Amino acid sequence: MSTLAVQHGSRRDLTVVLHQIRYEQLSFWRNPQSAFFTFVLPVVVIAVFGMMFDDVASSPYFGGLSALQYYVTTLAAMSVLGSCYSQLAIVLSTRRQNGVLKRVRATPLPPWMYFVGLLAHCVMVSIVDVLLIVGVGRLYGVPIPDAAAWLPLVTALVLGAASFCALGVAVASLVRNAEAAPAVVQFILFPLVFLSGTYMPIHNEIVENVTALLPVRPFNQALLRAVQDGGFAWQHLLTLLIWGVAGAVVAVRRFRWDPRSE
Repeated sequence: MSTLAVQHGSRRDLTVVLHQIRYEQLSFWRNPQSAFFTFVLPVVVIAVFGMMFDDVASSPYFGGLSALQYYVTTLAAMSVLGSCYSQLAIVLSTRRQNGVLKRVRATPLPPWMYFVGLLAHCVMVSIVDVLLIVGVGRLYGVPIPDAAAWLPLVTALVLGAASFCALGVAVASLVRNAEAAPAVVQFILFPLVFLSGTYMPIHNEIVENVTALLPVRPFNQALLRAVQDGGFAWQHLLTLLIWGVAGAVVAVRRFRWDPRSE
């Protein structure tokens, strides 16, 4: 195959992927009520936390950060979880039951292009949420992280988004029907969010050791470490990577395009 043909094929693939991303974005914005609350909810939560903890200075309880620095970081992590795990798992379960995935599979669109478009959309939504949270936090005086923190922050966010996207697809592959998807997703996520220190720091050694083996706390801690001293939390990043690989393996082996016959 000539170099020209390879370049033409690459440009064609890129065009199709971009079209698929655009399709996912248009589908998202065609439900303005859902889109509105997707972006308003994190703003409202961080605004409420800002009013509650505006005068709480740096303390060991928050790992040497102020209360709002802590909550801006953990709520940014939560927004990634919401977009790349919860929303993704529910959307895939619903589309499978409604026959959308079956119709997509019957088209010439390669499966990897469909998933790249969907995952890119989820990541884009999470980026907007993170920026909104950081922006509201800035209004309450939360400083922008130093330049030294940007690389570990971006690394943690990218790895976290990728890992939770993989876990979202994995959970979607195990859910039996769309009606059960929200309950299954929240049953897994809800206790982990609290026990992993998203809404309050956890200082119980047993709980910390257990949740350190699960994906949510390592994500929080990787982001908090970057904000605190601009460092990489390598152990937590490795845990995230392992969970992402495990989720990808389950997703590849168990994912179904057709609705389950009951």
